[in-house]
Amino acid sequence: MGLKEKIDEDIKSAMKTREELKLSALRMLKSAIGNAEIAKKKTLVDEDIISLLQTAVKQRKDSAEQFGAGNRPELAEKEKAEIKILEAYLPAQLGEQEVRELVAKAVADTGAAGAKDIGKVMGKLMPLVKGRADGGLVNRLVREILK
Repeated sequence: MGLKEKIDEDIKSAMKTREELKLSALRMLKSAIGNAEIAKKKTLVDEDIISLLQTAVKQRKDSAEQFGAGNRPELAEKEKAEIKILEAYLPAQLGEQEVRELVAKAVADTGAAGAKDIGKVMGKLMPLVKGRADGGLVNRLVREILK
């Protein structure tokens, strides 16, 4: 069963169990998938859906941060709850140590020597960690090593 079908099944399940927050979050995700399919004029595969999920999680993290700064804790909590729901559909994330090891290997493979080679290393590394690690973390670790 693909990711899209799993989301559809979970929407039905959330309807039956009357889980309003989960239903709302999954419907927003399904809508985003539909809009992306219309824009790209093709059916999305799991990789594309994972990319959409990552974007949705990142948007909710930003929103939660803004609501927290704006003294709206109830809205921040709602966003954090939606993040947990959406993260269940993402592949297991790599830990910082695993990313460090991949960065070190990519630096060695590309022969990178300094900050001017960051693009070369990131180009080799991002396909390996796509969907499994935050790009900001990867970039920060590459910059640490190539100072």
